[in-house]
Amino acid sequence: MATVDVLNTEKIKVEEIELQESVFNAPIKDHAVHQVVCAQLASRRQGTSSTKGRSEVRGGGKKPWRQKGTGNARVGTTRSPVWRGGGIVFGPKPRDYSYSVPKKMRKVALRSVLTSKVQEEKFLVLDRLPFEQPSTKQMATILQSLLGERISVVVALGDWTESAWKSGRNIPGVRVIHAENLNVYTALQYDYVIVEKAGLAIIDGALVQLKMCIVS
Repeated sequence: MATVDVLNTEKIKVEEIELQESVFNAPIKDHAVHQVVCAQLASRRQGTSSTKGRSEVRGGGKKPWRQKGTGNARVGTTRSPVWRGGGIVFGPKPRDYSYSVPKKMRKVALRSVLTSKVQEEKFLVLDRLPFEQPSTKQMATILQSLLGERISVVVALGDWTESAWKSGRNIPGVRVIHAENLNVYTALQYDYVIVEKAGLAIIDGALVQLKMCIVS
């Protein structure tokens, strides 16, 4: 199994732990990542855009001119789609763009993303984030000591605290979430993934591949 250093907030090694082979050293499936990201982005679409057809546009009840004798083309309503102010042909209507992908594919995709982060050395494990009360300055100082000046990181907490979330929500390029809410698109959005040691167990529990044992 691969190992990773557990750091404190001052980037000092506290201990060394083993990573689950099936989660952090899994085969990278680009097609699964693509499918899951597309599904996540589709589910975020509001689908509230709407246009009116010729039967929904106000007015147009009177025939503009008589059917014959004027030399003009025959017209029954001024709300025809070929007229200015008329209805829209095949325009968008409120709809649900979301679709689901298999749970196994979502797990394969997240394992692929986490494996790539580990291989690129952009996956860090922290002992814990000590926030008794919100402090944006303290959070910024911790992240700068870990990553440097350019911060683009998602922080996955094992023990959710509102203080830690409030400390990071106003820092550009930083997102603080609970470890169980870590998903493919969020992990790809940011350069680095930082996970609390307690959050690592949550991720392992959700993604670890259990081998079937046949007892004769």
